[in-house]
Amino acid sequence: MKHIQVLLVGCLMSFGLVMTSLAHAQAPAPQVESANIMDIQAGSDVTAQRESSKNQPGNNAPFWRAVNSDEAHYVSIPDKEAGVLIQKSGQQWRLLRNGVITVFGGWMIVLAIVGIFTFYFFKGPIKLDQPLTGKKYERFTALERLVHWTMAYSFVALAITGLFIIFGKHIVMPIIGHTLHGIILYLFKNIHNLTGPVFTVSVIVFFVMMVKDNLPVKNDLAWIKAGGGAFGHVDAGRFNAGEKLWFWFGMTLLGLIVASSGWVLDMIVPGMSYWRGNMQIANIIHVVTAILIMIFAMGHIYIGTIGTEGALDGMKTGYTDESWAKQHHALWVADIDSGKLPASREPENSPVSNLAKKIVRTTT
Repeated sequence: MKHIQVLLVGCLMSFGLVMTSLAHAQAPAPQVESANIMDIQAGSDVTAQRESSKNQPGNNAPFWRAVNSDEAHYVSIPDKEAGVLIQKSGQQWRLLRNGVITVFGGWMIVLAIVGIFTFYFFKGPIKLDQPLTGKKYERFTALERLVHWTMAYSFVALAITGLFIIFGKHIVMPIIGHTLHGIILYLFKNIHNLTGPVFTVSVIVFFVMMVKDNLPVKNDLAWIKAGGGAFGHVDAGRFNAGEKLWFWFGMTLLGLIVASSGWVLDMIVPGMSYWRGNMQIANIIHVVTAILIMIFAMGHIYIGTIGTEGALDGMKTGYTDESWAKQHHALWVADIDSGKLPASREPENSPVSNLAKKIVRTTT
């Protein structure tokens, strides 16, 4: 009898627990007015969502407008960017970078290369009007040449690796496959990142060394009107107007923009907020500027090498022949012959100069 009583009590208790659970399950959930998930994610649009739910049950448009707004909402974790649930501007960046910039930028580079070869084929290099005399004029010191070649080599490395980063996925990867493309891309990306600061420093140093001789003068306007000699000969100083345009616009302006945006992408600028939006803007600026500077650099390289007879001697040896100097920079030669400018600016027995000479001699 005692065992039967215990069994009945246990059954009644179990029945009570089941009924209580059913009652709680059927009861409506309490409304939390202060801090629900909608409050956290939708922020200021919570009121609009509640009003919309009264008139149109199931309409979550205000909620998703807030989620898709690119606005950073509150999160308690260290990564504050996690408050942006959907970064819709990322799609705009992808379409702009992989569509407009890649396509049009790629064709601009191709057209620049075709234009240079076409010009060389029909026009040919600018020849010397007079035979070489053997008399030499000092054009660049060893230190100037060292800084210039440092800038040139780093620029070429950045251009090659940068072109692979931009166009490799579309042109190279279908040929060599994903695996090899990934290996090369990883290597080139690190080379690109490490070479960038070298290029930046060389641009700044070269600017300080050459800015005095690249200041505009009245004669530059006449050189531009003559089309750089295409519509008549115009004497020039140490640097003509074309070289000055490259110095100020190509090397200095574009060079510093592409360098500074690259530093942002490398995440080494102190105090910078490296949010996705900021990095996407920096990437667009970097790629557009890089394409422009490569196009202008092609013209500079062409004129300084195969496009002009004897032009490369000044940067290789530091000296140019009298015939070349008088044909292209007669005002500069006149200033040297009159004593207005020193015939030599190369320091004698300078350790820095001697070291620069050795480095340039072995690399050019």
